[in-house]
Amino acid sequence: MSYTRLVPMSIAIRSFAKLNLGLKIGPARADGFHQLRTIYQTIVLHDVVRVEVQSGSGIEIRCNHPRVPLDESNTCYQAAGRVLKAAKASAKVIIEIEKRLPVQGGLGAGSSNAVATMLGLERALEINLSATEKLRIAAAIGSDVPLFLIGGTVLGMGRGEEVYPLPDLPCMHLVVVTPPIAVSTPKAFAQWDSLVAGEAALTGAGAAGTIDKFGQALDAWLSEGVFSRAVSASEPASGVPAVGGDRAETPLLDLVRAGIENDFERVVFPEYPDLREVKRVLQREGARYASLSGSGSTLYGVFGTGEEAQAAATRMSAVGHAAVATTTLTREEYWQAVTSG
Repeated sequence: MSYTRLVPMSIAIRSFAKLNLGLKIGPARADGFHQLRTIYQTIVLHDVVRVEVQSGSGIEIRCNHPRVPLDESNTCYQAAGRVLKAAKASAKVIIEIEKRLPVQGGLGAGSSNAVATMLGLERALEINLSATEKLRIAAAIGSDVPLFLIGGTVLGMGRGEEVYPLPDLPCMHLVVVTPPIAVSTPKAFAQWDSLVAGEAALTGAGAAGTIDKFGQALDAWLSEGVFSRAVSASEPASGVPAVGGDRAETPLLDLVRAGIENDFERVVFPEYPDLREVKRVLQREGARYASLSGSGSTLYGVFGTGEEAQAAATRMSAVGHAAVATTTLTREEYWQAVTSG
């Protein structure tokens, strides 16, 4: 199929960020990736991706950020190429990325941009790929790309590409901070492997012990009670009342009690002490929960109200932290915003 529309069709898609509400790293797999478990959560912060198709061929990337690659290594380029191939279509595709999210900050910006490109190109070409085909394309591009085909609160498994919708957690008020630090994910994984190997040598637990601990933590995290209360959280969980009666507080407290955490903090914080300090600042500002997102460098804190979050972000920004107040997006809110352009 060749694209022959006389008037170029341009589609704008909001490309939302994600946070990791905890991240557990399991043993390395035969393919070199690690077994992961995480809870992804989409948030209001976003880029804007504009997709235009014309007659002809080729893929062109444009971006207002100098650190974004404009060649085949760009996730949007990869998404466009795979969509064209799957649709057996030929067209000149121009993708403009308006960056508002940090580059390589742990918010999944590049992955989200890829899905925005996929959805925009579908609309511009007036085609409909199956959900299975879109998930296949997304997983081939990157581990956390498929989550943006679900949105809201999402369980990530495998290397992160196996995604399953969870009942949405109630709205959470956040402060997101992105220090000017580039954290290497491959290096962080290598440091994690060294840490686990050293601990196994000391305890004699070996790989089996590591796997058992991993599984126990996941069982606690994903206990049905936490997410069943996410749908209707008007009553206190585990007999402990929510502070101020905030509906988001109850399932969040259950996750904290279950030991939800980001394993990367154990290797990233010693390497980058400034990131550990940002987490401490968030806690001092009143965050009920604070964590690294992904492998970093973005951190976030969960606050009781939007006013508390905004006040904390303002104070942190005043002393030099790149802090912004935002909120989470449910699955319905995510898709309403994505499809509205």
